[in-house]
Amino acid sequence: MRRLFFVFAAALFALAAAAQSTKKTGSPTAFKTGGMITLLGGQSGTRNWAPAGEEKFSLTAYGNLQLWANKEWGKNKWTNNLDVAYALINTSSNGVRKIDDKFDLYSKYSHALNSPRWAVGALTTLRTQLVNGYDYSQTPRKRISGFFAPAYITFSPGIQYLTANNALSLHLGPDVRWVVVTNSPYSLNYQGGIKPDGTTERALASLYGVNPQREVRIETGLYFSGLFNKEIVKNVTWKTRLDVSNDIIENEPFLLDVYWTNTIGMKVNNWLTVNYNFDLYYDDNVKMFGPNKTSPATQMKSLLGVGAGVRF
Repeated sequence: MRRLFFVFAAALFALAAAAQSTKKTGSPTAFKTGGMITLLGGQSGTRNWAPAGEEKFSLTAYGNLQLWANKEWGKNKWTNNLDVAYALINTSSNGVRKIDDKFDLYSKYSHALNSPRWAVGALTTLRTQLVNGYDYSQTPRKRISGFFAPAYITFSPGIQYLTANNALSLHLGPDVRWVVVTNSPYSLNYQGGIKPDGTTERALASLYGVNPQREVRIETGLYFSGLFNKEIVKNVTWKTRLDVSNDIIENEPFLLDVYWTNTIGMKVNNWLTVNYNFDLYYDDNVKMFGPNKTSPATQMKSLLGVGAGVRF
């Protein structure tokens, strides 16, 4: 109850501020939509990577779909982005395995205040993966992720800032985050979770700090999200997103969860592109690393690839 009161009080404040500054703004215009498909071949590697396990640098086939639908009317702006990525690696010892798997939906509403750079609004995000991921260091292999196993759903009202060239946008406010594991939250290899050596097998949900019986954990705290997208030199674009949040009720307020993604795209011609991707995550509740696979760790993934990119 305290969590909901905390966030909805902030939401009401944001709505009240928007109402005070609202004049006749006109009706919404149609969405401006678009997208991009990218297919790459290259080399990638991970370290402490929860969605797919850990792999050293290997040959990689990578596909990425980006969709966007944006609308502006009066002082209002609604921005929607969907980022879907999937990649496979081929290793001489382990064969073909997935190394990247991402479904990331980002939706933000903004209502400009008297200054065109400042706004109040709200954003929501949904992150998960599409197919199962496994820890191949265990025999038999252990399922450690899947569709909505986990999924991270965030809602945050707050204050927003946008630069004049629209390259940088910032959001800061309270949030509620649901960590959901509804797709086979136990995923046990052995009946009753008892291994042949008598030790207990951990349920998949517990790897992410979720009770497998409840299938969801709720966090409340402060949330920061920053987006930057700009052509930094001719034909070279840097797109990055940084999300930082905490849980002020259950955990230490300075114990931060970090979600940081980067893409540097170098356009060679109308279709040929060279991309470098680097992702870094940290969540203290994701405890599947270390010698005993019970500790949190900084998760990293990188990809360097060459291929085709088509906008539509």
